[in-house]
Amino acid sequence: MITAFLSTQVPFVNGVVGIIALALLVLSSNLAVKKLVGVAMYFKLSATFMGMTIFSLATSIPEITSHLVASVGILRGKMDYQIGSAIVLGANIGSDVVQQTLIMGIVVAFTGILYFRRYFLWKSMIPMIGTTIMCLILGWDGIYSRLDGFILFGTFIAYTYYLYWDERKHYQKTEEEDHVDVPENLRQVVRDALIACVAMVFTIAGAQLVLSITEMIVTVTGVGGSLIGVVTLGVASALPELTTALSGIKHKAHGVSIGTLVGSNITNPLVAIGGGALLSTYWVPRPLLYWDLPWETVTGMILWAILWFTKGKLGKWGAVYLIGLYAVYVTLRMAFFAVD
Repeated sequence: MITAFLSTQVPFVNGVVGIIALALLVLSSNLAVKKLVGVAMYFKLSATFMGMTIFSLATSIPEITSHLVASVGILRGKMDYQIGSAIVLGANIGSDVVQQTLIMGIVVAFTGILYFRRYFLWKSMIPMIGTTIMCLILGWDGIYSRLDGFILFGTFIAYTYYLYWDERKHYQKTEEEDHVDVPENLRQVVRDALIACVAMVFTIAGAQLVLSITEMIVTVTGVGGSLIGVVTLGVASALPELTTALSGIKHKAHGVSIGTLVGSNITNPLVAIGGGALLSTYWVPRPLLYWDLPWETVTGMILWAILWFTKGKLGKWGAVYLIGLYAVYVTLRMAFFAVD
């Protein structure tokens, strides 16, 4: 119904509606993130653990809701199977590349230097790289089946349980946690949780509009849906991670910033792609298999190697390098993989 209405409008109107929908998607998800952050702190979870789990899950709301909306649309016959799959998969994987390169570079540029513990490199960054490799292997046959979705989503549950077990075993309150506002009582926890739920409803509405407009653009122009997902929705979907990471830096909660950026790269494919594949299955465009996922894998490996040999230190030259990697990625993607 939304697509039918938009198709009757002039391109300018569609563009304005698309911008408003993107703004709604980002702003509402940001509000949900802020409220969930306070709720998580109320239950005394460490900054890094929250970044890896609660915050990464919350900041992945745009990707998760986009997949949910697309999968329901595919099942109901309201969205083209291949176009819908290409858009949300491109947005998901594009968001991960943005976070690993552009956003990580921006955060480092703001802080001047960022430190990663070697334990974190093994505990979190290796699983991040492994998750990308899983998506590449499972999607190589051109489809994410329901079995693939079960494997991805099940891996997320198992990994989260491991993190929780490890947190209970090694938890120590850190100084950075004192800089975050938290609810003062259970009543405020319930209030913030309800606000987060309302914000998520608006996020879903924004995702529905964005997907409908994007599908129409793909149909009219012939440009690959995965490319549009990568360069537009991927960037927009990564904004909650950027704002959360910068907020963590502002409040000297570096564990939140690092954990959110790395954790979201685990949550996005396992929960969003895995959950969506469980619902409707997905068609996997070749550019994602030949370029996006390999690039994300190599980028993650390079970042891990840099941090290992610099003993976990990432400075301003590292920021320049990461931002440059993103520029190369997008340029080559548009030049050689514009069509699905």
